[in-house]
Amino acid sequence: MTARNLTAIGFDADDTLWQNEQYYRLTEQHFTELLSDFAEGEQISSQLLEAEKRNLDFYGFGIKGFTLSMIETAIEITQGKAPAEIIEKILGIGRDLLRHPVETLPHVQETLESLAGRYFLVMITKGDLFDQERKLAQSGLGDYFDAVEIVSDKSAVTYRRIFSKLADGPERSMMIGNSLKSDIVPAIAAGAYGVFVPHELTWVFEHVEPPADAPRFRRIVHLGELGPLLDGIE
Repeated sequence: MTARNLTAIGFDADDTLWQNEQYYRLTEQHFTELLSDFAEGEQISSQLLEAEKRNLDFYGFGIKGFTLSMIETAIEITQGKAPAEIIEKILGIGRDLLRHPVETLPHVQETLESLAGRYFLVMITKGDLFDQERKLAQSGLGDYFDAVEIVSDKSAVTYRRIFSKLADGPERSMMIGNSLKSDIVPAIAAGAYGVFVPHELTWVFEHVEPPADAPRFRRIVHLGELGPLLDGIE
């Protein structure tokens, strides 16, 4: 395959371009400490995860939905007797998440810099619109991207639509991310390449088996390995 045949590259944002899940883990730890008088940490975390799953269809992905799920879990754990002080603190730690500085991951900036102008680069991410726009602005990476797509969910239909609208179709595109469930499997199903870049703290909801037998599945340790991978494909 020549360089002309692969024309567009999509990048996930959270835990692909910058750190994200580690801040959720720290917030969850703080949350379980707030409720430590009512239940064990493991039970609190388990109920929080179930609340998050239930609420995805209502609130979507992102910090606001996570904060509402923490409040719902606090009410459940305390059997409706959660003190107003605890609810206030939950709202506070949710706001802290929304204000957290952006920490880009290793090899991100130099990789994007080397690809900009050679490929059509598009950031494709789930999450809250305002928060993702904030993180992109603070990251200093915005100028490398030709387009940004903030979506409610990621499916084969999503990738087919984006790559067909903005580029030369999924067959001439590649999607890169840390989530097999959201970034890789549906992109490959749409006809694109899917490049998996593992992150040690990927949310459990995003775990599925890798599509190891798919001809367009690739795996790299970090984004610094993307250049040689592209050379091999081309």
